Amino acid sequence: MKTTILSIAKKIIDGILAGMLISLGGIVFIACASSGLEYGKYIGAVFFSLALLCICMRGYALYTGKIGLVPEKHTKEDISLLLLCLLGNAIGTIAFGYLTRFIFPNFGEYALEMCTGKLAQGYGFGLLRGVFCGLLVYLAVDIWRNNKSTVGILMCIPAFILSGFEHSIADIFYFAASGMVSGEAFLYLIMIIIGNSIGGLIIPLLQMVKPAPPQE
Repeated sequence: MKTTILSIAKKIIDGILAGMLISLGGIVFIACASSGLEYGKYIGAVFFSLALLCICMRGYALYTGKIGLVPEKHTKEDISLLLLCLLGNAIGTIAFGYLTRFIFPNFGEYALEMCTGKLAQGYGFGLLRGVFCGLLVYLAVDIWRNNKSTVGILMCIPAFILSGFEHSIADIFYFAASGMVSGEAFLYLIMIIIGNSIGGLIIPLLQMVKPAPPQE
């Protein structure tokens, strides 16, 4: 029981730390994108990738990076810890989102503009953009795990941001920073989480499919 409690606490704390780092990436992105610089959005997208880079190097728990491991480890305990990771991510991003809104009101205004646009695209498009984002995040994390290479992170993360794909944990931060609290926003975030989950599972599930041996 003691080990279980400790493992639960550690997963939540690791999730909170990952959420905090994603929030810092979001702050930097908003700072660059709202700066008025011609290439501010591109610069912000590159610097956002440092958030996932630090998460991987420190071994923190990011839901979108962990969901692709489900085909390998899918016991009831593994699924429970994954959900605790998501809870921790949400706690970290919501806390930093409201803190950002308090410290940088202009960032909150920019986040509100972003989130209004996200809701305007509708749930279906949000879900599909979440799927594409999940694919790229899985590749970024998988390349790091298997090759200890930062190339996947430094390429895939700016790619999903500049393509307009949706990352659920980052979106939780943006919605918190925007101060937008509604049933519509909550349902939208749920759809992005589902989309990221589908995208993160596509490649590992397909890799598990093995052709039948030739019949003699």
